[in-house]
Amino acid sequence: MRLAVTIARAELRSGIKGFRIFLLCLMLGVAAIAAVGLVREAIRAGLSDQGAVLLGGQAQLEFTYRRATAPERDWIVSQAARVSEVVDLRSMATTGDGAETALTQLKGVDENWPLVGQVVLDPPVGVAALAGQGGLPGAFLDPVLADRLALKPGDRFRLGGQDFVLMARLMTEPDAGGAGMAFGARSVVALSALERTPLLAPGSLYETQYRLTLPEGQSLPALKSAAQKRFDGAGMRWSDARRAAPAVERFTDRLGSFLVLVGLAGLAVGGVGIFATVQAWIARKAATIATLRALGASGATIRGAFLIQLAALTVLGVLAGLALAAALVLAAQGPIAAAMPVPVTVTLAARPLLEAAIYGTLTAAIFALWPLAQLSELRAATLYREAQRARRGLPGWGMLALIGALTAALLGAAVAFSGLPALTLGTLGGVAGALLALAFAAAGIRRLARRLGPQSARFPALHAALAAIGAPRSEAVAVILALGLGLSVLAAVGQVESGLRGAIAKDLPKLAPAFFLMDIPPPDRPALVERMQEFAGVSRVDTVPMLRGILTKINGEDARKVAGEHWVLRGDRGVTFAETPREKLTAGQWWPKDYAGPPLVSVSAKEAAELGLKLGDRLTVNILGRDIEAEIASFRDVDFSTMGIGFVLTFSPNALAGAPHTELATIYAPPAEEAPILRALSKEFPTVTAIPVREAMGRVSDALAAIARAVALAASVTLLTGFTVLLGAAAAGEEARAREAALLKTLGATRGLILRSFALRALILGAASGAIAVAVGALAGWAVLRFVMEATFRFDPVSAGEIVLGGMAAVLIAGLLFAARPLSVRPAQVLRAQD
Repeated sequence: MRLAVTIARAELRSGIKGFRIFLLCLMLGVAAIAAVGLVREAIRAGLSDQGAVLLGGQAQLEFTYRRATAPERDWIVSQAARVSEVVDLRSMATTGDGAETALTQLKGVDENWPLVGQVVLDPPVGVAALAGQGGLPGAFLDPVLADRLALKPGDRFRLGGQDFVLMARLMTEPDAGGAGMAFGARSVVALSALERTPLLAPGSLYETQYRLTLPEGQSLPALKSAAQKRFDGAGMRWSDARRAAPAVERFTDRLGSFLVLVGLAGLAVGGVGIFATVQAWIARKAATIATLRALGASGATIRGAFLIQLAALTVLGVLAGLALAAALVLAAQGPIAAAMPVPVTVTLAARPLLEAAIYGTLTAAIFALWPLAQLSELRAATLYREAQRARRGLPGWGMLALIGALTAALLGAAVAFSGLPALTLGTLGGVAGALLALAFAAAGIRRLARRLGPQSARFPALHAALAAIGAPRSEAVAVILALGLGLSVLAAVGQVESGLRGAIAKDLPKLAPAFFLMDIPPPDRPALVERMQEFAGVSRVDTVPMLRGILTKINGEDARKVAGEHWVLRGDRGVTFAETPREKLTAGQWWPKDYAGPPLVSVSAKEAAELGLKLGDRLTVNILGRDIEAEIASFRDVDFSTMGIGFVLTFSPNALAGAPHTELATIYAPPAEEAPILRALSKEFPTVTAIPVREAMGRVSDALAAIARAVALAASVTLLTGFTVLLGAAAAGEEARAREAALLKTLGATRGLILRSFALRALILGAASGAIAVAVGALAGWAVLRFVMEATFRFDPVSAGEIVLGGMAAVLIAGLLFAARPLSVRPAQVLRAQD
């Protein structure tokens, strides 16, 4: 080891020339992963530090459809230092003349709101302004909602048939982070004013939240246990500051983990550059290795010296990547904080930096050890012979085992850090599959170039380009591997985004309703249906009774312990009851009309299979604070993709007899009728909430587009790494192109012809990389749309064309940057040096 260290030190003193690509590839990959990790850690820290502000208190007890009874409220008040009651629901905000109507997420607050944090208003009138003016109650509106209704402070508008006056624009709402997804912009009114509207009538869909601050010495875990015991079977949901925004936390973790995995794809591309760099380095050091072997150095000593050098360079590249990530994230902390859903402070955290360092170190080791293993086969006598230097083959079994162990460690680290084994293994398997497909395609292109070469003799520039692509030391494999993977990720993102937008633009008008109508009082249903049918464009109006309930138990056991964290078990779900089935039964029997036996329930077949349910199982659902246990009588084929009415749970009518409820309706109408329908609803049925499906899907589309941009940004690092590898390949091939140019000049070729051959070679390789990337990306996009989004795949030729043109441009630029010297060198200099 002492001799190996001495040799390594001597080699390292000569500098890092020849290892710039190695370091750049490693640095970019590590920086991408570390940057994503730092932002993810900042959001996690923000959720932890600002938990009480996001929740609106240190703890929250939430009820659906109802407010706490007097004894329940007395118990809540007895446990807290302060209590604030908030009622949250959806409603329609309408201008006084009814010309403009908008969906709003309405919040009724008491005099203690907000318990924690500060509300920012424009003008800064204070929460007391909700008392109103001129005999009318006041309201605060989100600027988006105020602008849509063209309202300014002092103007009147209507909510639930009640007139309000706008007192201020709601600039910052402290407890917005834990509220989950909202379909409309926020409006805030006094709870006392909301009580004077019909919006809180029995059966109306609203949620009541009691936010608490705790007295000195009170323990959150102890209070949670006491509350769950006190409200067992009452439909209470508990939240506290330790996990104030679980939906945001879950989304952040999953998206962050996926972006890290995309960053690993960039490291894989960088691994191609590392492999090529180490291979070229060993070839350049052939004379040095031969001399050392001739002087008696063992293979182990030489390998040790080379390993020490690579280890030192890996440490340098990893540290440079961590430094770059830290600098970029700290420099952009202002825009990052502004774009986040919760207040964050971006700082340097150890965990994401360590994670990126582990990924970078393992990747460098895996891709560097393979070419380094060839040192075992090199002998002093053969190293001076050019033919022997080019000899390549598989490493020995020992080295293969080591590389396999390091690969397994990389996979294990990825699974452990992400916490999402299926996503991790699927993504990394996709990356490995893409690299394999690109490698096979590159070999096929080289073979095709050799076959077409003789047929292109009439076109000298094309002939020379094809000959270079099919040559033994062709750069085709490195180019297609380096560029193809980054383009594949971008192609997949483009196809998925295009497919989702296409589904919204093309399928929605054919399949989906124009509106969902909620909170329809049952006595108003006949009049509403009749009024909607007066519109000539309305083709169909469907109505069903609707309640909301929480699936708490399966066969008497806690549902989450039985079926895990399935989406059906997260929060409350819409439920209905019916005498006849609306969907096709897949198993079991429907109950007869006028059924009066024990409660029965029919479950959506797909969700039932995911939950592991079978006919005869018993489900306990808490509705309006009452536990209803029902036996599964049948499974139904529910197609939620049509955006029509569909429920996971449909009960027999006797199970919910007498329960206060409202009606849910869907209206099928063309876009031209939507505005008149909305105006009629706001004037004639002011308590009904209308959700425009097209507008809601537009919000979903915008959210998905934002995710796609984040993934595309991560993929762009992969592409940048690939371009770095291209530059390295072009630089490494400069000498070969100089010899090629010298030979062509000797045979009478002009500089223009040689330049055209270089350009054609680049364009062919770029087009091939882009075309293969489009095929791989389309396959990945189809899989995501088909199996994850359950949407129809439509190939987008525009996105595909951009990918192909981008690949051609990248390879052309990289090739032309290193074309000047081969074109300017004199043939005699090159050919004599070769002799």
